[in-house]
Amino acid sequence: MLGFLKRPVVVTADINLNVVALTAVGLLSRLWHLAYPRAVVIQQQRARVVFAPAASPHWGVLDPHGLPDPVGARFFSLRCHGGCSADAYWPFSLSWWFWLMLTGVACSCAVGVKYMGIFTYLLVLAVASVHAWHLIGDQTLSNVCVLCHLLARAAALLVIPTLMYLLFFYVHLILVYRSGPHDQIMSSAFQASLEGGLARITQGQPLEVAYGSQVTLKNVFGKPVPCWLHSHQSTYPMIYENGRGSSHQQQVTCYPFKDVNNWWIVKDPGRHQLVVNNPPRPVRHGDVVQLVHGMTTRFLNTHDVAAPLSPHSQEVSCYVDYNISMPSQNLWRLDIVNRESDTEVWKTILSEVRLVHVNTSAVLKLSGAHLPDWGFQQLEVVGEKLSRGYHESMVWNVEEHRYGKSQEQKERELELHSPAQMDVSRNLSFMARFLELQPLRLSKDDVRLATRLQPLAFLQWRMLTAKSDDSEHKYSSSPLDWVTLDTSIAYWLHPRTSAQIHLLGNIVIWASASLAMVVYVLLFFWYLLRRRRSICDIPEETKCCRCIPTLLEASSGKCKDQAGIAVTPGYSWLRWVLAGALCAGGWAVNYLPFFMMEKTLFLYHYLPALTFQILLLPVVLQHVSDHLCRSQLLRSLFSALVVAWYSCACHVFNTLRPLTYGDKSLSPSELKALRWKDSWDILIRKH
Repeated sequence: MLGFLKRPVVVTADINLNVVALTAVGLLSRLWHLAYPRAVVIQQQRARVVFAPAASPHWGVLDPHGLPDPVGARFFSLRCHGGCSADAYWPFSLSWWFWLMLTGVACSCAVGVKYMGIFTYLLVLAVASVHAWHLIGDQTLSNVCVLCHLLARAAALLVIPTLMYLLFFYVHLILVYRSGPHDQIMSSAFQASLEGGLARITQGQPLEVAYGSQVTLKNVFGKPVPCWLHSHQSTYPMIYENGRGSSHQQQVTCYPFKDVNNWWIVKDPGRHQLVVNNPPRPVRHGDVVQLVHGMTTRFLNTHDVAAPLSPHSQEVSCYVDYNISMPSQNLWRLDIVNRESDTEVWKTILSEVRLVHVNTSAVLKLSGAHLPDWGFQQLEVVGEKLSRGYHESMVWNVEEHRYGKSQEQKERELELHSPAQMDVSRNLSFMARFLELQPLRLSKDDVRLATRLQPLAFLQWRMLTAKSDDSEHKYSSSPLDWVTLDTSIAYWLHPRTSAQIHLLGNIVIWASASLAMVVYVLLFFWYLLRRRRSICDIPEETKCCRCIPTLLEASSGKCKDQAGIAVTPGYSWLRWVLAGALCAGGWAVNYLPFFMMEKTLFLYHYLPALTFQILLLPVVLQHVSDHLCRSQLLRSLFSALVVAWYSCACHVFNTLRPLTYGDKSLSPSELKALRWKDSWDILIRKH
């Protein structure tokens, strides 16, 4: 009965020694001296501190230069390899499932490393959609089989990447839970969910804003810098530099620093008291309130006087009674933008509110302009008269909050300087923090616009293209510089010697990859024109009936039958087109969008596109050898040229090696000899 246990176990392995050797050499070149120098390192997560990431969590092993882009490029190639390998196996076999699932995992990793991966992910989805469309039209497959194919691809390419992407952020937010530099660009609610920083100030604050509450109001827009509604004793000048007059009222600005003059008291217009009742009377959506400046006790006011820097808007001030015919207009109606009902209570941190002036219907708004010296370079606040639609610069949220207890001004000033001590905890959910991190560089009016347009495409595009600041970097470059390798990036210089590390490509590989793209495009259109004349240089059909032509087959000329045995199909037109769709298409979607981006660009942004060009290189070489070299003499000559080309690439790698690993100090003359282009910024010490 158990005789089968005595039978020998036979394991058959099909190992491509070329792939093994190339993988070993590639790993050796990537990992060689990876720990040197220790100055080149990213410390974003070492102390579990949030540094307000401009992209998704850096998931995976970092590049020797500390860059996520090369890591993303490797995931790009892995997911293309996985997708192509899946169709090289019999459907629903273990190998087929393995490669299909690996494609989904690689997709999530590529996007998780760098948001630019979304372009290649969309390319993979497009190729999978075309493949699925062909499967639907395959009359040899039953309806159940087609449905299983579609469900398997949906699970592997949609569900798994989504779940893994969420998992990345879940782990990221668990491990990185402390406040760090520049986290002010995040919302108050997000900051309050982090340990330290704002959380130390806001922990235990009252949740509901009541009449008599002392609050600081932060502008939700946060541009050009995060700031709080502010006032001080200084008044607007009688006459501005352009000759226009002002109200000479007390200045109201937006101040980008924590300050006692940021505190305001929410007052009931029908009562004189500035303290919270017991029990507190909450302020609700639609209520009319007055805002009293805590330190000067003057009321927030606006009237039909032009703002200092925005003459089409109204000046906002704290009212000073000069006994002239300009009465105060200090009533404001509360409009909770993110309310769930018309009776919703104004909540600390969570509620986003607009303050609408009762007399003029102007909305309190941050213009973003910097006031002159008389305004201490603080940001201008105006009353926007004709408010059409929604803009984040008109929205404010309560960040710090306490219940006022002192009616006397001197006692109140002491109270404003002291921290709040109430204990009402509040946590931001994972999904709320996750969604805020996705459109990190977007304003919420963009998000609302996206809901009316194409949400995913719009959000991702604005997130990828938005410029973080107006400054240019020394090593920034344009997309045109990348193709010809007219730029470099210096990362490290030894403090005492001339040893240095640069991001600098192998010019032979760089030029060869671009040449392969040009050759492919020219051959493609040449074949296409000849096919219009019914001249088929490449056969239409493949001899392998059960295999879908893949990118791997395009370069290797092999696929596998049901038993997993490699067979050699006829070289088909479909295989040639698919190779171009993946490689040339991958290059295009990872390169051309940069021409429409506003963000500061660097050479490393080209690495994902370059990866697809390099993948196309063996496809073109194999095609030239097998299809264009008709005689044995031409094939031998072409093989010799390939060997010579490979030797040149190795020679260039070895020559530029000191600039790649930084493990060798070179003399000034040697460094000048390595400056093959004047635009390469090789660092040469003057002493």
